[in-house]
Amino acid sequence: MNTLAVVLEEPERLTLRRLDLKPAGPDDVIVEVDWSGISTGTERLLWTGRMPPFPGLGYPLVPGYEAVGRVVDAGALAQARIGDQVFVPGSSNFIDARGLFGGSARTLITPQARTVTLPAGLGDQGVLLSLAATAQHAIAGGTAPDLIVGHGVLGRLLLRLTEAHGAPRPTVWETNPSRREGVAIHPDFDDRRDYRSVYDASGAEDLMDFLVARLGRGGEIVLAGFYEERLSFGFPMAFMKEARFRIAAEFKPEDVTAVTALIEQGRLSLDGLITHRSDVTEAPDAYRTAFGDSDCLKMILDWRKCA
Repeated sequence: MNTLAVVLEEPERLTLRRLDLKPAGPDDVIVEVDWSGISTGTERLLWTGRMPPFPGLGYPLVPGYEAVGRVVDAGALAQARIGDQVFVPGSSNFIDARGLFGGSARTLITPQARTVTLPAGLGDQGVLLSLAATAQHAIAGGTAPDLIVGHGVLGRLLLRLTEAHGAPRPTVWETNPSRREGVAIHPDFDDRRDYRSVYDASGAEDLMDFLVARLGRGGEIVLAGFYEERLSFGFPMAFMKEARFRIAAEFKPEDVTAVTALIEQGRLSLDGLITHRSDVTEAPDAYRTAFGDSDCLKMILDWRKCA
């Protein structure tokens, strides 16, 4: 079996080519992908070649961890999943390319336990399940935010999930005027310095001292983004504030279950977060738009016309 896939041959060189696939095992499902998302965090670092070292990282690789498709076949232990529309966070079943993430391909083979059956009618919005689960994982690990830094997709999902869980609406900071949309404010217009729970969804490495100064005593900064460079902060101010720092790591299956339930209950909407769509044949341009156009909140690739 083989598949058409997006392949990063090396930094800033992306191709569409066919890759052979390892055979499916008895507990695997074979998913025909309809849509996959482009991450402006981790995938940007893979694109530029600045991704910090991870086990298994190298080129060529298949990027992406946000795929939605239908189970078209399965191993003997997963036959009941055939026909399900599922979210797939990637695959490592490629031959001659690494699958450290591995979601941007027409056909994915993965253990059925790594897939999530989607609520009816969700369609291409299902690619947002990774980011929604990431936001849920951050909130579930501590106190809900009273300040969110960044009004991109992750920041918006943090805001929506905070409200879905019944917590008070937090303040949102955003320096890009086109992304404020009457919801976020520029930090220069906020004098508050007693925040108890600051969630940074910006991925900016140079904000720590600024954020510490806005904390109340014993406040917490939650690092919900992905950071390319080392993070640092001045100790005296953090000491006086008795500041705490928490890293929101990779989401867990229970986080996916939680956000899926919120979507099914109508308490969490994913509307308005996908701003750009491209046919997979235009993938090189789509990646450049995703990484270079500040008006692009979320770019997805459409695989439905591919064989």
